[in-house]
Amino acid sequence: MTKEIIFTITDSLDGGYEAQAVGHSIFTQGDTYEELTEMLRDAVKCHFDEEQAPSTIRMHFVRDEVIAV
Repeated sequence: MTKEIIFTITDSLDGGYEAQAVGHSIFTQGDTYEELTEMLRDAVKCHFDEEQAPSTIRMHFVRDEVIAV
């Protein structure tokens, strides 16, 4: 059993967030932070059998920022 699954979270071009699991083919999105956390839980439950499901989800937020010199 995997104890933790990690998702990289990026801002969506359409607004909201996009999430991709590291090492698994799991993708989801949410318009708000609250919706994203629910979608992540649902995606993990759908992807894994109950005995194999991780006990925690780690969200790693990635943002690209450009500043002028």
